[in-house]
Amino acid sequence: MDGKVIVVTGALGALGRVVVDEALALGARIASVDHAPTQVPATADLFELGGVDLTDAAVAKKAINAAAVHFGKLDALINIAGGFAFETVAEGDPKTWQRMHALNVMTALNASRAAIPHLAASGAGRIVNIGAMGALQAGSGMGAYAASKAGVHRLTEALAAELKGKITVNAVLPSIIDTAANRASMPNADFTKWVTPKELADVILFLASDAASAVTGALLPVNGRV
Repeated sequence: MDGKVIVVTGALGALGRVVVDEALALGARIASVDHAPTQVPATADLFELGGVDLTDAAVAKKAINAAAVHFGKLDALINIAGGFAFETVAEGDPKTWQRMHALNVMTALNASRAAIPHLAASGAGRIVNIGAMGALQAGSGMGAYAASKAGVHRLTEALAAELKGKITVNAVLPSIIDTAANRASMPNADFTKWVTPKELADVILFLASDAASAVTGALLPVNGRV
C-alpha cells in the first residue's frame, strides 16, 4: 500500500478508524471523510474532511475532488459510511426505509460516482464497499437495513461490470462486527465468534491493494469464528 492514496468514508466510526490506522501503517496516504466534524490539521499522509453529507451528490463530489487535489491522485475508495436500524416491517416507520437507503446505498453511490474519473486515471483503481451477511437472508426487524445493504451488493456488481478493466469493485459482507456498540446492544452474545474490526480491515485493504487486481464483482463474506 506504500504511496497509495485511499479515500475512506465513515472514517471516524469504529471500523473506519481501524481501516485508516491499518492503511497508514502500511504506508498509504488517507483522505478521511465523515459526517462528523473534524479539526485535525492536514499532514503529508492524512487529510480529514469532516461535516460531509455523502447523501448529497454535490457535497460528495466536492469532498472527493478536494481529496484528489490535496494528494494529486486517488487510487482507492473504501465506502464504510452507513447506518443501521432494527425495526419490524409491520410496526416500523416507512421513513426508516428511506433513511437506510440514503445512508447505505446513496452514500456509496455518490462517493463512487465522484471518484470514478480519478480512480480510472490511477491505472489500478479500487472501490471496496461494505455490504452485510444479513442482506443475504433478512431476519425479523432487519427489513429496511437488509434491503439497503442488498442494494449495496447490486451496486457493487453493476459497477464491477461497467468498470471492468479500469477499476475493480468488490464488497465485504461482515456478520456481526465486534464493536462497543454491538456488545452493549447484545450483552449476552458470544463476542469471541464475532469478526473484529482489525480482521475486517485486513480483508478490505487486501481488496484495495495491487494483490487483488484479478478480483472484481466479488461479494466476500467475513463471518468471524463459527
